[in-house]
Amino acid sequence: MIGKPLLLTYLYLLIYIILSSGVILYNKWVLSPKYFNFSFPITLTMIHMGFSGLVAFILIRVFKVVAPVKMTFEIYATCVIPISAFFASSLWFGNTAYLHISVAFIQMLKALMPVATFFMAVVCGTDKLRCDVLLNMVLVSIGVVISSYGEIHFNVVGTLYQVTGIVAEALRLVLTQVLLQKKGLSLNPITSLYYIAPCSFVFLFVPWYLLEKPEMQVSQIQFNFWIFFSNALSALALNFSIFLVIGRTGAVTIRVAGVLKDWILIALSTVIFPESTITGLNIIGYAIALCGVVMYNYLKVKDVRASQLIAESIPERTAKDWKLEKKSSEIYMADVKDGGSNGENDSASDQDMDEEAHLLSSSRLSHIG
Repeated sequence: MIGKPLLLTYLYLLIYIILSSGVILYNKWVLSPKYFNFSFPITLTMIHMGFSGLVAFILIRVFKVVAPVKMTFEIYATCVIPISAFFASSLWFGNTAYLHISVAFIQMLKALMPVATFFMAVVCGTDKLRCDVLLNMVLVSIGVVISSYGEIHFNVVGTLYQVTGIVAEALRLVLTQVLLQKKGLSLNPITSLYYIAPCSFVFLFVPWYLLEKPEMQVSQIQFNFWIFFSNALSALALNFSIFLVIGRTGAVTIRVAGVLKDWILIALSTVIFPESTITGLNIIGYAIALCGVVMYNYLKVKDVRASQLIAESIPERTAKDWKLEKKSSEIYMADVKDGGSNGENDSASDQDMDEEAHLLSSSRLSHIG
């Protein structure tokens, strides 16, 4: 019989898949000229950011669900602002792509995310160029090229928007790792939205004012409060569901669930949006790309497990070294027990060195963890 914890895990995964697919399909429906016809992706993204920032502020400042982290001006200027800029860019370009290309093709292009993230990490020095990973990246790229070649309604503008959004998201992920981890900051979804959403809103205001405001005529805009409210609420719920799934299972499980979600989303989009026709070449190309993504995930999991084994072996090695040092110190003390104060001073200094070595190994362990 399936236990309650396992049932909860499956429930969280199901909620994540439903919300993730739902948000993408909902955004497409709102922005598409054939359906709700709100063709202002920057405005929609600003609504999401404004709503998320407001909810995060209420949760932190009014209900005090979580405490805000210690945020200095230096950390905000050097970490939050650049991360927010790339976050806003990735959302802006990603949502704009819905105006030009189908949901199914967008999901196929998103297979390029590991490729972009890997190369950005290599450039920023957080990862090394490895042959096995590089071969996977080539396989993913070939698959995406085949899938693009098989796309019936291929659109250069939409493809460029989506690829640019992927690059911006890859930069955001790498910058988050480089900047926030160096500062020792750990942000949960609520505190992340509290700091990043308002800043992203400000960044989006400039392109909105230059590109969308001149074209917006209030009389021609279909503004339905419940449509926009439910759309923003579903996007916010998705952020929280990701946090729940990772907390319950782990990053590996959510990657596997993401692969499953992509296939479900491709199938659903062809039903909900009949114009999203997919060809055999689309499927073949995406399957090839997905093989590369799965292998990449496998290699990353292997690396994480190897680093965990190294981290676990550090205290064991330290304990063995300390025992050997202690034995040698005792032998030495037995030989020089009549040697006067010099022997006592040497023994004290040996003990100090042992303590320092133990502290150093502990600090390394906590850093690795």
